[in-house]
Amino acid sequence: MRPEVLFPVFAPISRLPGIGPRLEKLLEKPVGKHVIDLVWHLPASLIDRRNRPKIAQTVDGEIATLEVDVGTHIPSRNKRLPYRVHVSDETGEMPLIFFRARPDYLTKVLPEGARRIISGRVDYYQGDPQMPHPDHIVAPENAAEMPLIEPVYPLTAGVTLKVMAKAVRGALDLVPDLPEWQEPNWLAKQNYPSWKEALGTAHAPESAADLEPGISARSRLAYDELLANQLALGLVRTRMRSRAGRETRGDGKLRSQVLSSLPFKLTNAQMMALAEIDGDMAANKRMLRLLQGDVGSGKTAVALMAMLNAVETGAQGAMMAPTEILARQHAASLGPLCEAVGVRLEVLTGRDKGKKREALLADLESGAIHILIGTHAIFEGDVAFKDLALAVVDEQHRFGVHQRLQLSAKGGIPADVLVMTATPIPRTLSLTVYGDMDVTRLTEKPAGRQPIDTRALPNSRLDEVVNGIGRAITSGARAYWVCPLVEESEHLDVAAAEDRAAALKAEFGDKVGLIHGRMKSAEKDAVMARFQSGEISILVATTVIEVGVDVPEATIMVIEHAERFGLSQLHQLRGRVGRGSGKSSCLLLYQTPLGETAKARINILRETEDGFRIAEEDLKLRGAGEVLGTRQSGLPEFRLADPVAHADLLATAHDDTRLILETDPMLQTERGKALRTLLYLFERDEAIRYLESG
Repeated sequence: MRPEVLFPVFAPISRLPGIGPRLEKLLEKPVGKHVIDLVWHLPASLIDRRNRPKIAQTVDGEIATLEVDVGTHIPSRNKRLPYRVHVSDETGEMPLIFFRARPDYLTKVLPEGARRIISGRVDYYQGDPQMPHPDHIVAPENAAEMPLIEPVYPLTAGVTLKVMAKAVRGALDLVPDLPEWQEPNWLAKQNYPSWKEALGTAHAPESAADLEPGISARSRLAYDELLANQLALGLVRTRMRSRAGRETRGDGKLRSQVLSSLPFKLTNAQMMALAEIDGDMAANKRMLRLLQGDVGSGKTAVALMAMLNAVETGAQGAMMAPTEILARQHAASLGPLCEAVGVRLEVLTGRDKGKKREALLADLESGAIHILIGTHAIFEGDVAFKDLALAVVDEQHRFGVHQRLQLSAKGGIPADVLVMTATPIPRTLSLTVYGDMDVTRLTEKPAGRQPIDTRALPNSRLDEVVNGIGRAITSGARAYWVCPLVEESEHLDVAAAEDRAAALKAEFGDKVGLIHGRMKSAEKDAVMARFQSGEISILVATTVIEVGVDVPEATIMVIEHAERFGLSQLHQLRGRVGRGSGKSSCLLLYQTPLGETAKARINILRETEDGFRIAEEDLKLRGAGEVLGTRQSGLPEFRLADPVAHADLLATAHDDTRLILETDPMLQTERGKALRTLLYLFERDEAIRYLESG
């Protein structure tokens, strides 16, 4: 239960004066449903109304506040023409322009012959000044009612700045005084105001400098949010390890048999990763480890060895993949290795129905299935294991903390969890997503991996690329051709996969296939199977192939409109080639003129194949919210903090969290109780549920 003192700020925003059902719905998308969401909705810029010129001194496009005499009203003759009110001062005159005017309102606020103060943006038309729809109109004796510095909030269609500002002021009026959760000495050292004072200051900027993320009020609020994030992750970690784990120590027989059958030796990095995982699994605490590796660094082989460790003890392993294509691909590559040593591996996706599914679930619950690979279908309530010892989550950043907890709870004794990500994540971001985990990095690639020749060409050389692809497939090569859209867009001048596939089919016939996210799973699998077998030589695709698709025979990657992709995404796509023994190339086709950011992105990709460096550069160029793609990344959607601009605060919050939880693991001290309030404010539900469960 939330503390009673917070009830007002967690009330629906419809409780605020002037917000009815229509406005409530409009505000829900950009802001949220509760009063607290308006409190967190900080201004993005400001309007300075202190500029007080005469009419003759106004500048086109600038905000001006003028004291004028109201002259003649000229109503519009039809709906398409504006209503005009002429105003003047000793230097000249100009019209105020109103579209869709209400004459009764305008004659009331601008009576002819009266003196008024008006403020708004001046717009010159045919060399003369005019002011369309003034923001403020007040009588001189009421000048104090007009704000000279006005915060500008992010808006949405149908919501004006006045309406948003009024709603925010109403929300701030409901903010209670709360016990301080930060140490007084620390606040003084940082020169930070109290929480409530920081809120007031952040919503009342006096200059553009007050909008910078490093200003003390905003830094204080950002730190609060980052601390809430780190505390929540720390408490989730405590919860996941609070129940006794299991000591999983296999005898190594299955692993040694599989390793001897592999056509390669594990790298030193893979061996070190396995040693860390084995140590975690052998301990009586639950493992919660992130295996972070670049494209092609061999994470899947490490995961298989870890699952075999569980199977050797008579328990089971599970691996969850983000897409059905990847789940079935894992099953196809790992299945024969497991079958050869008597280990039964099966795959479960949302496509499996009826008696087949029932039989598979029965075998899983009986223990007849040793390793299960699947998609989110593994989460479903009727999926039960006999004894799940290890849950491996591939590309976990697409899932999140809730699912992590859910999967690890399958089976009797809580399972160890190994998370794999092929997207190298800078530490700044990894703390916000994986702050509850131990981290292992694979920094080597298996021997024999070929470097990828990466080149950038303007789209004007498209015909040359097509001719080159033609020569390559005649020699038996296979190629990916990636486009940013599925179908042609009226709004974007970019290549569409369907159109590109049609154009290439006209050139190469049945050698061309198409795959994108709107296709049914069975259709995608059929096209992938034809590409893997060589029946299709050119696979036109969207980014559905970004992660995990493994066709060693594919040696050419063409990325059309490469300037529209993020750096990490380009790196992931490039990683679909260079997986076999053949020489591979990646062609980045771009639209001219190329912007500075896009140019930097392409240059970095040409310079290096180091995914960790690429991820850091991508973060600098784009910011936290875009690096992994917020919606499917599992990245927290911060309202006040920017993990890039506030990277130092994030690191401090991470360290402070460890100290807090070491001395007060259930937040029972006076400061701990105040920190509980902080968690409630930022709705860190996993942490709150854990604390309330005792």
